[in-house]
Amino acid sequence: MKRVFLFLLTNLAVMLVLGIVLSIVMSVLGISHRSLGGILVISTVFGFGGSFISLFMSKWMAKKSTGAHVIEQPRSETEQWLVSTVAAQAKKAGIAMPEVAIYDSPEMNAFATGPSKNNSLVAVSTGLLHNMNQDQAEAVLAHEVSHIANGDMVTLTLIQGVVNTFVIFMAKVLAGIVDNFLNSDEEEGGSSWTYFLFDMIFQMLFGVLASVIVAYYSRKREFSADAGAAKLVGADKMRSALERLKQNHPSQLEGSMMAFGIASGKGVAELFSSHPPLDDRINALR
Repeated sequence: MKRVFLFLLTNLAVMLVLGIVLSIVMSVLGISHRSLGGILVISTVFGFGGSFISLFMSKWMAKKSTGAHVIEQPRSETEQWLVSTVAAQAKKAGIAMPEVAIYDSPEMNAFATGPSKNNSLVAVSTGLLHNMNQDQAEAVLAHEVSHIANGDMVTLTLIQGVVNTFVIFMAKVLAGIVDNFLNSDEEEGGSSWTYFLFDMIFQMLFGVLASVIVAYYSRKREFSADAGAAKLVGADKMRSALERLKQNHPSQLEGSMMAFGIASGKGVAELFSSHPPLDDRINALR
């Protein structure tokens, strides 16, 4: 419930900020929101703006939504091992030291997030620390460090921004066409209830298709992160971690928190899965 509340609150704040920015931009440029140019400006601001604001807030959101405790001064051998392991891997991967955190969850999972390679967070669950041996946990950390080194958070943000812009632009253009067809010429296009109704309908339809594209690229990045982990700690350790993970339940982490253990779907659901099947990842490492 806390996670949902923070998600909704953050998105409302993002929409408010973007609305103010958009009003200023449109006013300065003297662009009508009903023209193609105006629709493109609206689509770009909301499409990329929302994605980048979410990216810049990703570390704060991750900490708040999971209740993660950032290790500033290690209080135990486990915390000391986590910090030293991530530090060694980050140095080997050529990135700045990420923040290291632990969050309370029975699931075996971990995630990486942050706006850049040099401003990032790696967090692991208590369930992972309790249920994986040290070699397996080391591989999971290497997987997350590889996500950061590969720039996956920024890459997926750019992809999300592009598809968001396309979704909003096409939805508004098609809604305008339908609105003009259904209403008389006396009514102003783009201001009737039918326009807003069809705008929402088209955004939902195109949004479903867009999510398939984003999920496809996300799955590709998982293979790259696995390969990066294999270079950092060895393919055997990475395979062992994935084998252990097969016994776990699906994770609930989403979005900019690049979760290690999200289970893939089956059939049509697999198109919307952010992670490939674990067996495919294990075979790729072989």
